[in-house]
Amino acid sequence: MAQNKHFSIGQVNLMDFYQFQDVFENVVENSRFCAASVWSFRPFQDVQHLHNTFSHFLDELPKEGKEGIIRGFPDLAVKLSAVQYLTAESASEQRLAGLFELTDEERHKITQLNGLYKNKFGFPFVICARQNRKESIMIGLEDRMKHSAEEELHNAVNEAKIICSLRLFDLVHSK
Repeated sequence: MAQNKHFSIGQVNLMDFYQFQDVFENVVENSRFCAASVWSFRPFQDVQHLHNTFSHFLDELPKEGKEGIIRGFPDLAVKLSAVQYLTAESASEQRLAGLFELTDEERHKITQLNGLYKNKFGFPFVICARQNRKESIMIGLEDRMKHSAEEELHNAVNEAKIICSLRLFDLVHSK
């Protein structure tokens, strides 16, 4: 995704298919497919309309499609040696949440919980790191382990939509 570039909604509406994909491929993590699909719904009235279109697209996916999109998100608190595999957006968001400054004990706990979560649900734990800190993320991970698969897929998609909204507002002027 084009970092630190701000576009007007008019500029967004004038983007060709490939430029739109390049700019918006990570508003839903690693989901160039979402951007490619949403492009077809131009013109957008404003950034909120653009976000609503991404959200509607996610909501309308079948269960397997939603799971596939969620599987594109990274594990939280990856080892520093694996940071290179994060998108720039995820790395920044996890850094701000304090996930790059975990103690050995915290890293062990979150790694263990991530593994249990993925084994139970078949996709990684998704939470908006920009709206949380490491303590609330670990609590959320523990609490959400108690949910059913259906509830947790719903939660993961909703968190993906929150992340998408914040990333869109980073890229597109509200006016």
